[in-house]
Amino acid sequence: MDKSLDKWQQLFEFEIKGRERIDERRVEVARLCLDNGPAVELVSGIGEESPVAKFIKDKGGGLHHLCFEVENIHESIQVLKSRGIKFVEPVPVRGAEGSTIAFIQPSHLNGILVELKQKGSDSSKNKEI
Repeated sequence: MDKSLDKWQQLFEFEIKGRERIDERRVEVARLCLDNGPAVELVSGIGEESPVAKFIKDKGGGLHHLCFEVENIHESIQVLKSRGIKFVEPVPVRGAEGSTIAFIQPSHLNGILVELKQKGSDSSKNKEI
């Protein structure tokens, strides 16, 4: 994680806005931002049984998923379910910075894992691990 953070900061001048462990998801997440541009989350698995660690072991580093921020995750899920979309987990779960997240089954989008994210109440705070 540290080497990747250094590269993103040095090459593109991203600022680290937060870094935290989410033990129940078995991941470490670092959020990088530009002043008026995109945000990037670097995700690293904690332990060999982490889904992210398994992904990296099987496929190597690289893009794991795309994330779309939504205003109301429950409404977004219901709309997508009405269109036949299935989700990885039956209900949304806690994500980084107190957010609420849900992942769409990759089979719906040509194998691409897509996350929906609703900001949480502490999303403006920097969290360090």
